[in-house]
Amino acid sequence: MMKFLTLELIKKQLRIDGVIEDSLLGLYGEAAEDTLLNHVGATYEELTETTGEMPKALVQAALMLVDVSYQHRSPISSQSISIVPYTFDILVKPYIRL
Repeated sequence: MMKFLTLELIKKQLRIDGVIEDSLLGLYGEAAEDTLLNHVGATYEELTETTGEMPKALVQAALMLVDVSYQHRSPISSQSISIVPYTFDILVKPYIRL
């Protein structure tokens, strides 16, 4: 179950209407959230304790991960793997716990 992304938000990001691929989009959303939380080294609860909501930059970064997963579902070879844009690093860096 997703903690801060919703299917509605993911579909807006990907410009998808209807119930097309909801289970796949949910999987991508959960994976993006897990990846983001692991990357910053903090829990959802820690990141939301001050304001009660996830920082907008981290929501945007998670949506970028979903978009990359959706657009590039499986690489053909190791040379064709898509890299998440540098913008992701800029959005996430202030929240990384050392």
